[in-house]
Amino acid sequence: MNELRKRKYERWFRAADVDGDGAISRQDVVMMGERYVQAKGIPSDSPQARQTYDTMHGFWESVIAPADADKDERVTSAELAQAFAATFTDRARYPEELAPVADRFFDLADSDSDSDSDSDGDGAISLTEFTHIFGRTGRAADAECAGVFHALDRDASGALSRAEYHQAASEFFYEDDPDSPAIHIFGRLA
Repeated sequence: MNELRKRKYERWFRAADVDGDGAISRQDVVMMGERYVQAKGIPSDSPQARQTYDTMHGFWESVIAPADADKDERVTSAELAQAFAATFTDRARYPEELAPVADRFFDLADSDSDSDSDSDGDGAISLTEFTHIFGRTGRAADAECAGVFHALDRDASGALSRAEYHQAASEFFYEDDPDSPAIHIFGRLA
């Protein structure tokens, strides 16, 4: 695995280790979903929240749990990096491996569930929506979110389309281009 992938996976790991204990557990993955739901002000017992939790449980089962090499139900950064490097080798598998989770996060970012007037369910993620979700849940500053957002908005429309978002998620996990703006989708790499 090259150095860029190590750095990308470590950045993702830091955001996913919600409780900060140095490992990702099923509870961390569930809490990732809860962070998104809470950031949008969605009632935790709503169908939208339940769908998010179900998606995250599926993400744990299909993507994260298989990385648990020692079967202690905790995935370390080293285990995750090794598993991601082995799993995310074929971009053609993105639709089955990551697209459902990416779709769920896109829908949450674009939802009209909170009082933010920019969260409108219009099928695109505005800068405000991106900052609201990715800044709060990815632990990134507003200015950092703005820079990443503008780089990901490849058509300069002022919003991220679902296709642009999927392109960014796919590039982050499957590609090794150091000039891709997608390497910063979960926050600037160190």
